Amino acid sequence: MTLARLAATIEARKGADPESSWTAKLLAQGPEKCAEKFGEEAVEAIIEAVRGDRDRLTAEAADVLYHLLVMLAAREVTLADVLAELDRREGTSGLAEKAGRP
Repeated sequence: MTLARLAATIEARKGADPESSWTAKLLAQGPEKCAEKFGEEAVEAIIEAVRGDRDRLTAEAADVLYHLLVMLAAREVTLADVLAELDRREGTSGLAEKAGRP
């Protein structure tokens, strides 16, 4: 699975030299910077969705997924953690799931 390989690569880059890896550089700047970068990429994806440019939206969506995984790694949340949460929710109506939140 591509996302699993990407998550593993991000995990492996945690200890890399920030001068040799964009991922290491982001992680070295801390979780807040990782979250900021994720937010920037999400906004760019939203803009492309509104514009209707399929190719640009596809590229921005890939950036969003990458930066989401970096942000999660910065807070020690794994892709497996997120997938387990999705598995837990499977088969539950979105309305029922939201209603069950505190």
